[in-house]
Amino acid sequence: MAIPAIELKNITKRFGSKVVANKNVNLCAYKGEILSLLGENGSGKTTLMNMISGIYYPDEGQIFIDGEEVVIRSPKDAFKYRIGMIHQHFKLIDVFSAAQNVVLGLKEEGKYDIKAVTERVRAITEQYGFELDPNKKIYEMSVSEKQTVEIIKVLYRGADILILDEPTAVLTPQETQKLFNVLRRMREDGKAIIIITHKLHEVLSLSDKVAVLRKGEYVGTVNTSETNEAELTEMMVGKKINLNIERSEPKNSEPRLEVKNLNCVNVEGIKTLDNVSFTAKSGEILGIAGIAGSGQRELLESIAGLQPIESGEIIYHNPKTGSDDELRGKTPIQIRELGVRLSFVPEDRLGMGLVGNMDIIDNMMLRSYRKGKSMFLERKKPKDLAERIIKDLEVVTPSAQTPVRKLSGGNVQKVLVGREIAASPTVLMAAYPVRGLDINSSYAIYNLLNQQKESGVAVIFVGEDLDVLIELCDRIMVISSGKISGIVEGRGADKGEIGLMMTKTDGGASDAN
Repeated sequence: MAIPAIELKNITKRFGSKVVANKNVNLCAYKGEILSLLGENGSGKTTLMNMISGIYYPDEGQIFIDGEEVVIRSPKDAFKYRIGMIHQHFKLIDVFSAAQNVVLGLKEEGKYDIKAVTERVRAITEQYGFELDPNKKIYEMSVSEKQTVEIIKVLYRGADILILDEPTAVLTPQETQKLFNVLRRMREDGKAIIIITHKLHEVLSLSDKVAVLRKGEYVGTVNTSETNEAELTEMMVGKKINLNIERSEPKNSEPRLEVKNLNCVNVEGIKTLDNVSFTAKSGEILGIAGIAGSGQRELLESIAGLQPIESGEIIYHNPKTGSDDELRGKTPIQIRELGVRLSFVPEDRLGMGLVGNMDIIDNMMLRSYRKGKSMFLERKKPKDLAERIIKDLEVVTPSAQTPVRKLSGGNVQKVLVGREIAASPTVLMAAYPVRGLDINSSYAIYNLLNQQKESGVAVIFVGEDLDVLIELCDRIMVISSGKISGIVEGRGADKGEIGLMMTKTDGGASDAN
């Protein structure tokens, strides 16, 4: 019987006296195999991988490499055992080239020879089918090219066991396909590959085996060829889950927000939005698709009054007064009070939107304290709201008094999105509301967005998963390099066509009514 490339036995990790992130976890990954690691938010996936890569040290248990017990106390130890982890957030120096980033921090014998490094990087790219110019600077690269540099960085150091954390989170379908082809070549070359992901259709198309964690404990490993989405979800959650998004037909749909010829320029003088026009209607979900950094953020922030506008109009058709309000020139607070709400889930969830040291109740009060009529803050309504969000969205927390920084990333996100939805908006802009969320939590949020749509709210949804955009949205608007490159009906939309529109550079249809 083959010896695992890496084996974990009874691994336990605690943080403080109350939080047990991993409990008696057993796991095996073999050479020439792709293993997907699944689990809900807060189930301990990243903590477990951080112990393999030397960022954390286990409190109990053993790690074996090729059958030999090893001790991994630092990332340097991990590299010694040929383990390389590619994190979700890249650690690259923007002004350096790909080759310079690859060799950064390495002690090489003899004189530093960038020419030799460049040739070796080029050889690795050719061996596995990457597309990368070793001399290209990081700041000139797309997201997928930056990810390629991170993967080559660990291969250059001789990694035979690769761990990838959410590798497809910000890739187009075409880029995802290229990455999968590369990973399959690595598998053929005898590498052991572990992928942390939430996208079940990717798990089923790429991996050989799937290991599942639930609440920090190991549930089991199954062969991918012998399982399906429903079974994997049940293993993750512990109960049967309905994986259908119930999309209803839009009713009494009328224009709620009209954006006309919108142009924005950033502080460096670069155009971030170029003549953008579209209409968001009540009782429908308008999806926005685009490669990361194509102008999605600037578009939503300009509507919410957070981004200066060079020219153009944003007309809000107020359902309460029947008036047409020009949002341009209004303050963010005035825009919010009209009923236009922005829930932006950034990569740094605690850096923008919530205060980590404050508890869930106090974070609810951040949205309502201005309405206080005395020097004392009213705590009953925010407490009720916090408890309702905890119940409805199944937020895993000891209590509503728990500081937000002690929650897992996905649970922080539920608090952030739930707070905006609870404000009863007439226009709800939800940007990346399920970024990094497990499948169960994601479907809870899709259902909330659908409820908003059915109650007559105009929902604008910016997402990264095209499968979800096609299943959830009534219309999908594609943005590329700050321009609208097209708009399609959600029902029956073609994923490949949307992927191509996402990479358009000449801009397409500017009028997307």
